[in-house]
Amino acid sequence: MSERRDAVQPGAGTSERARAIGTEPVRLRPRRIRLVCWVSAVVVVVLFTVIATTLTGPTGNGYGTFQRGDQVAMIGLGVLFALAALLFTRPRVEADARGVRVRNIVGSYELPWEVVRGIRFDRGAPWAALELYDDDLLPVVALQAADKQLAVDGVRALRRLHQAHLAALAGR
Repeated sequence: MSERRDAVQPGAGTSERARAIGTEPVRLRPRRIRLVCWVSAVVVVVLFTVIATTLTGPTGNGYGTFQRGDQVAMIGLGVLFALAALLFTRPRVEADARGVRVRNIVGSYELPWEVVRGIRFDRGAPWAALELYDDDLLPVVALQAADKQLAVDGVRALRRLHQAHLAALAGR
């Protein structure tokens, strides 16, 4: 049950009518890639720390020796590589009745539903995409195929919000 709660979280103060028609706000983050990245980051820091502690004595040809600064630099490199791996935990998508906010690894977008033609998740695609009316495709890295049912539920929730918006426009 907690997996479902992570996938689609209703917003605070959501109206009963919005819940009844399935248009409550949605907040989605990938699960599998976050786990892999956090484990990888820890492993990289530990590995570089172990390597740094073994850097002692003369270098291979004997012209120099490893100093304390070299060890600190190796640990620093491990921390930098770990931070680079943690960039892949950044993706998120949030949507409500007004629009959708997409945060990918690099870059963030806030779009009203008026510019979104549809939500695509093509067979074989690594992640979902927003199809815009100007024929652009905006990748939604937060909805990854590796997350299987979590991603499917997320795409369905976004499509419900989009359909609710289209229905509200048609009712005007």
